[in-house]
Amino acid sequence: MPVEPPPTAWDLRVSAAEPGEDLVGVGADLEPGTILAAYRAGMFPMGLGDNGTDPMGWWCPDPRGVLLPGGFHASRSLRRSARSMEVRVDTAFADVVRGCAAPQRRGRWITPAVLTAYTRLHELGWAHSVEVWQGPDLVGGLYGLAIGGLFAGESMFHRATDASKVAVWALTDLVFADGDPCRLIDVQWRTRHLATLGVVETSRADYLARLERALLAELPPAFA
Repeated sequence: MPVEPPPTAWDLRVSAAEPGEDLVGVGADLEPGTILAAYRAGMFPMGLGDNGTDPMGWWCPDPRGVLLPGGFHASRSLRRSARSMEVRVDTAFADVVRGCAAPQRRGRWITPAVLTAYTRLHELGWAHSVEVWQGPDLVGGLYGLAIGGLFAGESMFHRATDASKVAVWALTDLVFADGDPCRLIDVQWRTRHLATLGVVETSRADYLARLERALLAELPPAFA
């Protein structure tokens, strides 16, 4: 089971955020207790400087992109791609984060400080990777935090066609396996790419209500 770190010294709340305002705070730190408190309050960190450097921003998008039980859509082409791929959990966490942070990626924001912070959370049992392999090669994956029935996805990458989609598909199977309707996958923003997989938008108020229920749900067995 995950190990609870020392509590944060920061006051992390989104009650003062205006509707439609995504950035809700600036500053604080990336200590494990701070990051966990942020996710439990509906926020996540992403730096405001070039390529995610300081100052650190804290985000609670309105609207929010989410995957709900039964919502994932697997196309026929994705099903074909998946046949040649193997999914593993937590066997190459740092490699997945580094794949998501590759310098050639547009809009990259994962800094060495973020890698260190989430590696610490992985060591404590909170951060997890879902990896996609073809033979000996890591060809895609995603990482994020599992807190109760919430999986907060942070980033994903691919080196083979459809590999990141296979990772999302596998994640939905892992999170929603037992049919608990309170479970929730947070993807931060609904992009055109994610919309094809079944990601929908919900208001901040609805997300926070769903989050409250998800945090009370049991941790999926794959992440326990």
